[in-house]
Amino acid sequence: MTRRAPPPPKLPRRLTVLDMALFGLVLAALVFVAWRVNSVLVYNWDWSRVLGFVARIDAETGQWVSNLLLQGLFTTIRLAFWGTILAAIIGLVMGYWRTCDTLALRILSRTYVELIRNIPPLVFIFIFYFFISSQLFPALGMDNIDRNSPWVDNAFFRFAFGEPALFTNFLSGLICLALFEAAYITEIVRAGIQSIDKGQWEAGRAIGLSRSNLLRDIIFPQAIRKILPPLAGQFITLIKDSAIISLISVQELTFLATEVAATTGKTFETWILVAAMYFALCYLFAFVFARLERRAGRSTR
Repeated sequence: MTRRAPPPPKLPRRLTVLDMALFGLVLAALVFVAWRVNSVLVYNWDWSRVLGFVARIDAETGQWVSNLLLQGLFTTIRLAFWGTILAAIIGLVMGYWRTCDTLALRILSRTYVELIRNIPPLVFIFIFYFFISSQLFPALGMDNIDRNSPWVDNAFFRFAFGEPALFTNFLSGLICLALFEAAYITEIVRAGIQSIDKGQWEAGRAIGLSRSNLLRDIIFPQAIRKILPPLAGQFITLIKDSAIISLISVQELTFLATEVAATTGKTFETWILVAAMYFALCYLFAFVFARLERRAGRSTR
């Protein structure tokens, strides 16, 4: 029995005349847009006023500390991190329920998916925030949390969840964002499970595996390789959708950017800088998921 030969190395890519022509057209288009903006708007660009809201020098310590925009970026990262975990958990559970044999669980998960997917995000956020979280959190005692408690008033809590005084607001936005994104993850997980050939299920049952063991040992390891690329795209979408949470006064990047633009009057500089921050964050996630996808591809050889 011979060992399978490794795949041939990829040939280095070279620029062709067509590539250079396309790059030239893109560069010319950017120069034309910049010229039109500068000549038509007659806008007085001043980046120093906006960059001062990224970081500032503390008057007491004399050291650089984060300002509004950087603080908003940290809140967006927190929302993306915890929202990804919570949405993945809900999506995996609901995705499994969509394929299980219990009719009640299938109806419940199908209702959840159809209800959220067919309501605009803006409407869903307002309904959840004003009619659900505003009633649920006080009933659970979330508004009565002792913010001076050592469990809350510490460096780790601030790093993970932000300021304790804004924790309830942060939690409302987090749950709302996770519930919305989990509906799409549910369909991704359902499609990944159902894409596995029925022969795999029949073979597992033939050797006496229970449904849980069959899913854990046979179905999920194969399905995860198929659902990883769309999951990566959905998690990047979660970062961009977190901007909608600014409508319920969660002090993430978009919310604080609106305040900076109103304070400085430098709208273009503010939103160009914010767009660059979102791009860097989303590109980082895309790079990480691309590495995971390549690693999963190598493990199948």
